[in-house]
Amino acid sequence: MNLFKTNLLLLVFFLCSMPNYGQKKVGDIRLGYGFSGGVPIKDHVFAAGIDGRIQYDITLKSSLIGTTGYTHYFSSTVSDIAYIPAKAGFKSHIGDQIYILGELGAAFSTTGEGVSFLWNPGVGVATKHIDISLRYENVGNFNTGQLALRLAYGYKL
Repeated sequence: MNLFKTNLLLLVFFLCSMPNYGQKKVGDIRLGYGFSGGVPIKDHVFAAGIDGRIQYDITLKSSLIGTTGYTHYFSSTVSDIAYIPAKAGFKSHIGDQIYILGELGAAFSTTGEGVSFLWNPGVGVATKHIDISLRYENVGNFNTGQLALRLAYGYKL
């Protein structure tokens, strides 16, 4: 196992073993800002993005989420693709810190491709302030998608 994979595994283990300080309650609202890097499914070399996410807790383990930001797919052989996603979704904790989520929305191209439906399932680990997740994102009309790792900082409003 290379050094990057070893360090990533240790970080996830460390975050999973941390207690989740602060009491959650129904009606809590959280705001988070994240960075992501991804491996595109077709033609492009790398994808990078930034995002903002708002979360409203409808139960102690379930939340409604809304996400927007900017994503850019880089390539040296085909044209780059970039878009602003607008997504709404559902997040469910399957443990104290481990969660699954799903989002649906639209991708508004900033490079001339128009608008596309997009969807993404994901899994993650969230502590009081740090959120690490892995997601598959499909952007159908742009004929691309990515497997992305997201690192975010969040806080309760």
